[in-house]
Amino acid sequence: MLKNLAVLVLLLFAAGLDARAAPAEQPADQPKDPRIALLKRLPAGSKLEDLRPSPIPGIYEFIQGADVSYLTADGKYFLDGNLYDMDTRENLTEARRDVARAALINAVPESQMLIFSPKNPLYTVTVFTDIDCPYCRKLHSEMTEYNKLGVRIRYVFYPRTGPGTESWRKAEAVWCSPDRNDALTRAKAGAELDLSKTCGPTPVAREYALGESIGVRGTPAIVTENGSYISGYMPPQELVKQLKQLQSQRPQVAHD
Repeated sequence: MLKNLAVLVLLLFAAGLDARAAPAEQPADQPKDPRIALLKRLPAGSKLEDLRPSPIPGIYEFIQGADVSYLTADGKYFLDGNLYDMDTRENLTEARRDVARAALINAVPESQMLIFSPKNPLYTVTVFTDIDCPYCRKLHSEMTEYNKLGVRIRYVFYPRTGPGTESWRKAEAVWCSPDRNDALTRAKAGAELDLSKTCGPTPVAREYALGESIGVRGTPAIVTENGSYISGYMPPQELVKQLKQLQSQRPQVAHD
């Protein structure tokens, strides 16, 4: 009996040595991320994170800035348009644009914005503004009413005429002023600005590029906290009504 037990122990010990000596089984090759091949069909500079599966099997969603389009998994077909959920009638593409816009704007520090706020704001909107735009001036002339209704307005610059133009230089002059909010108010009222003032780099170019990436085509362009886009001027009461409606439709995007 003892002899048999000793033999069993020796056999088990030898088996343990063999197991330790044997090379570990190699895992099967992991499938490559299909997005890698798709990147070759997309514009230069596109990244893996720009692609994600869409709600439709075999279709990928492609996002650049706030532009959303779709690509078949084999890279053969590119689709540009809105995707709707037929059960809920929700525009899924616009919902993704909202998320993208909110993320891009939330990446801008508020120290790079001009803010006009009531003491206890109920809503915050980001407004792409041009100092010479008539409807931008009309919006600003009603700032007291917007604030009274609880709307906090964060301005970013979007001189529609582009770099090097007079509107662009006015935006930079406002930024270089000791009191930027006051300078903006005076400029929108038609006051002359000293366009020769410089103060080093300003956020005007970055904010203009931001407007381009989220699809701003005219001013004022209003973006809500959840990324919804409101094109053009809206009177204070109407804006609040719109903000209430949008707020009830979709949860606000949390800020970092």
